Amino acid sequence: MKVLLDENLDHRLRGHLGEHVVFTAAYMGWDGLRNGKLLMAAEQDGFDVFVTGDQTLIHEQNLSALRLAIIVLSTVEWRIIRNHVPRIVTALTEALPGSVQSVDCGTFSRKRTPEL
Repeated sequence: MKVLLDENLDHRLRGHLGEHVVFTAAYMGWDGLRNGKLLMAAEQDGFDVFVTGDQTLIHEQNLSALRLAIIVLSTVEWRIIRNHVPRIVTALTEALPGSVQSVDCGTFSRKRTPEL
């Protein structure tokens, strides 16, 4: 599958997605494109799957006309994502044209120190 990683994801993910052909938005020269234009560019260039950490994408865009599968990760933090790469690979393998999947990788939170 031809996979596009959104610019909000760490480029290190690219090397961990198995046999899929993976490009980043930056590599394609698409960094800075807003969601609608980025999705159209990805479709026109023959991408099969778009992977993002943008939780609002599915609410802001009309995705019904897309053939592109979309995978939304619950975080963009590499130190969290790297522990869930097998789940992401499974989502890629199971992605169907026009589908939207969420992959729960957990989230980043800062622990507050108790006030004394």
